[in-house]
Amino acid sequence: MSVEVIPLEGIPEIRPGDDLVSVLEPSLRGAGVTGGDVVLVTQKIVSKAEGRITSAADRASVVEAETVRMVARRDDLVIAQTRHGFVCANAGVDASNVEAGTLALLPEDPDASAAGLQRGLADRLGIGSVGVVVSDTFGRPWRTGLVNVAIGCAGLPALVDLRGRPDDRGRALEATIVALADEVAAAGGLVMGKDARIPAAIVRGIERADAPDGTATDLVRPPDEDLFRESPMQALHARRTIRSFGQGAVPRAALEAAVLAACTAPAPHHTRPWRFTVLESSPAKRTLLAATAEAWREDLRRDGIDDDVIARRIARSDEVLGRAPVLIVPWLSTSGAHGYPDAERSRAEREMFLLSGGAAIQTLLLALHAQGLASCWISSTLFCQDETRAALGMGDEWSAMGTVACGRPPDGGLPPPRPPIDLAEVAEFS
Repeated sequence: MSVEVIPLEGIPEIRPGDDLVSVLEPSLRGAGVTGGDVVLVTQKIVSKAEGRITSAADRASVVEAETVRMVARRDDLVIAQTRHGFVCANAGVDASNVEAGTLALLPEDPDASAAGLQRGLADRLGIGSVGVVVSDTFGRPWRTGLVNVAIGCAGLPALVDLRGRPDDRGRALEATIVALADEVAAAGGLVMGKDARIPAAIVRGIERADAPDGTATDLVRPPDEDLFRESPMQALHARRTIRSFGQGAVPRAALEAAVLAACTAPAPHHTRPWRFTVLESSPAKRTLLAATAEAWREDLRRDGIDDDVIARRIARSDEVLGRAPVLIVPWLSTSGAHGYPDAERSRAEREMFLLSGGAAIQTLLLALHAQGLASCWISSTLFCQDETRAALGMGDEWSAMGTVACGRPPDGGLPPPRPPIDLAEVAEFS
């Protein structure tokens, strides 16, 4: 196979409302476009034609509006996920190759843009098998420099799955899925430089194999396969308290990894003063919840609360803990604490261990979030120590530190980002 990349020169400046089929037709005919060719166009001319241009007066607000999930941030650079699922710098908001004072946004639906252009070109040129790829330049993790990738695709496979086919030695391929649309986009980038005023090209000679036509959406990695969803710093901000959970079991391996991560918390005197009781089965969870509910009921009765009010409070608690796929009870022991003759140092010693317990719980929550799980910490077991120890078979030296409920994220999606924090209200620098 040989591949030819033909730049399309002489394309005029695109304005909002322009018909790209009419604009591209003369250059395509002049280059001899034929069936089987792939027409590659830059995102920028598609966005211009579709009116996806806005003022650059407040770029940060524009980027925020185009962002559905923050992935990483460093100074003014933002790596964000767009509504299309793309992860790219500044949510695809770009000031290059547009008029001064304006910004270009990604097309609303680049796959639909590619499909519309493909149909129009096929009708106008009388060729039915032309493909279209809309390209943009993306940076890449662990690699310096930009490369053209497909953000819209029509009339050719976006992916070619070679798994199960033999390699040249006869061994079955196990993981090879070729991003054909990205390869086409990258090839076109060789003649469509950002400073060359060549916003389109023909890529000829592409073997489409026997794969079905696809879209650029096919190229977006599913969240459950994404090992790098967030930068470490962003993960700290993105963790939220989530009290409802989606369908599906929580993998044991994820729970084990979270507990091991929790055990990296700072600990006094080289001790490891924590334990974690992980309740996965319904009987184990019900045993704990029944014991804590009865203890809570007795406390409220002593407070003079009416039985119907007590029932509503317990029911609200059960909405979270009773429906959580997994409950984790963190424990703390102060048996390794140093003894002191005075009350002040003795109190400080205990508080040091309590701080260590809190650090372990926070690390547990962050580790669950890092693996795509939802969680919340509830104080429940703090108020019924004897009952919790009896229900879970722990010795008197252990104190329960609340309960962590965890599960899959809710089907309706995660809560919105945290509201901004005024640094001046929480920190002083001197």
